[in-house]
Amino acid sequence: MSVAGITATALQIRNVAIIAHVDHGKTTLVDKMLMQSGQYRNEELAKLAGGQHGLILDSNDLERERGITILSKNCAVRYTSTSGANYRVNLIDTPGHADFGGEVERVLGMASGTLLLVDAYEGPMPQTRFVLQKSLMHGLKPIVVINKVDRPDSRPLEVVNEVFDLLVEMDAPEEVLEFPIIYASARQGWATLDLNEPGDSLRPLFETIIEHVPTPDVGMEDEPPRLQVTTLDYSDYVGRIAIGRVHAGVLRRRQRVLVINRQGAQSERQISQLLSFEGLERREVDSVPAGDLCAIVGLDPIEIGDTVADLSAPEALPPVPIDEPTLHMTFRVNDGPFTGREGKFLTSRQLGERLDRELRSNVALRVGQGPSQEQFRVSGRGLMHLGILIENMRREGFELCVGKPEVILRDIDGQRCEPIEQLVVDCPEAFQSAVMALVGDRRANLTKLTHRQSGGFVHMEFTIPARSLMGLRSRMLNATQGEAIMHHNFLDYEPIRGAAPSRPFGVLIANESGMSTAYALDALYDRGEFFIKPGDNVYEGQVVGEHCRAGDLVINVVKGKKLTNVRAAGKDDNSQVRPVRVMSLETCLEYIEDDELVEVTPSAVRLRKIMLIEADRRRAARRAESV
Repeated sequence: MSVAGITATALQIRNVAIIAHVDHGKTTLVDKMLMQSGQYRNEELAKLAGGQHGLILDSNDLERERGITILSKNCAVRYTSTSGANYRVNLIDTPGHADFGGEVERVLGMASGTLLLVDAYEGPMPQTRFVLQKSLMHGLKPIVVINKVDRPDSRPLEVVNEVFDLLVEMDAPEEVLEFPIIYASARQGWATLDLNEPGDSLRPLFETIIEHVPTPDVGMEDEPPRLQVTTLDYSDYVGRIAIGRVHAGVLRRRQRVLVINRQGAQSERQISQLLSFEGLERREVDSVPAGDLCAIVGLDPIEIGDTVADLSAPEALPPVPIDEPTLHMTFRVNDGPFTGREGKFLTSRQLGERLDRELRSNVALRVGQGPSQEQFRVSGRGLMHLGILIENMRREGFELCVGKPEVILRDIDGQRCEPIEQLVVDCPEAFQSAVMALVGDRRANLTKLTHRQSGGFVHMEFTIPARSLMGLRSRMLNATQGEAIMHHNFLDYEPIRGAAPSRPFGVLIANESGMSTAYALDALYDRGEFFIKPGDNVYEGQVVGEHCRAGDLVINVVKGKKLTNVRAAGKDDNSQVRPVRVMSLETCLEYIEDDELVEVTPSAVRLRKIMLIEADRRRAARRAESV
């Protein structure tokens, strides 16, 4: 096998997974490593990133818009060490949000070591803890990279101590506690071993990877080949492409292999193409040795977790353990008055087929049949996990309605238990009391409280029921005037802590269909805050705003001004168009109650009542009271 003119025997391999919290600079660091490897010119990388810096591996539109990593990806970086030896460093870019932990759990099996990237000011955060715990379970030793040390408010030495305390808290072995430390600025593209001597390149980082990340076992090449599929890609020309690490033996092009699925069923296939990673590209090779990563064409149909084994040794690798979902909601066909106006895929059959396709690659997702044939019960790892799926579907042309998210309860030792999350809030000290009061009403327990030495911020950690997080983010931002930083992560299951507060205000409901008018809205502004603006089309039963009091209020937002020949003595008052509350998809999912739905179409996200007719809602309320 040859890769860019370097033979496999001379090429040393390092498989490294990068662990970081959201927005700690993980993808930016990978970009700079690719730039400094000499494999691409800067203008080539800018073109690959769509003209944006720091987004080379964020190929998904949602990833670029939100600045987060959703799908795990990998690339290879060539590096020539100070001794003149040639290396290939396979970089595995993992998601930083716990809702996409299903991606993390799969791809960590391809790595031999990790880069633990931590912000020099924020320190280790909940998602850092989550992914780090998973890596320790795989026996991976971290290299700690303190990033953004060029920030004026950075506190790198304190952050190193916080990382050490976190590892001790997680019962990490002693050899892990003696981790190497790199100080870096990913944005400026330099790393150093000594804070007093800023670097001019990422060479110290590369050298530390070469020294501390173990080389894959080369002795395994004499065994029968085995590979476990951890990621799937798709091509319109060749179908599914299986990606994974060769655990043993040597895989060769045109080789006959045995594919063993999770249920143990076996089927014989032939490898038509064998692709090795080189930079951001895949290059066809004749063979891939044990320890290296590769992509295989020709094994379709194949699923994540399947084992590719030799015909003479039909032995499957242990399945990848995946944590169970903690949240579920109902997906149903859009039966509102505007159905079919904005989307292409409307039926329950199309909705079911799309969810089946998602199950093939999204291993943390569960889909079951709902109360009727037009409804599906979809379970995931969190609100963002399911929200990203819904957003992708609406961009593909789907119309659907989604019910209120609900946590999944479990019976443990005969006791009903609910998911508990770790909540971390950083806010100015002036808003500490407001945050404590807000989360205290939601059954949260304070576990840690520290004051930052710079910036006047306070750092608070809580344990809180997952159901209490619904709608908390928007109220947190209101209580702190938008200055709070809030993150949360699944912790464990505990006995139910009691009832969580529900939405304190009712909603404003349209009683007629038509186009909303400035005249009608101006007369109703004292009733609450609107989600729609003049000129928006609405229908009966649509939620158009939040009432200023408890209880729902039915209003007419399409009423027009009567035109007559009579003029008042004074000048007519102009209708005032006031700002509306912009509701994102995740905000809508957190906002709705049991009797409401979120209507999702390619061009709009609306709130509505399940029963659109007011008389139907009243009859249902009377029946509920009589019961």
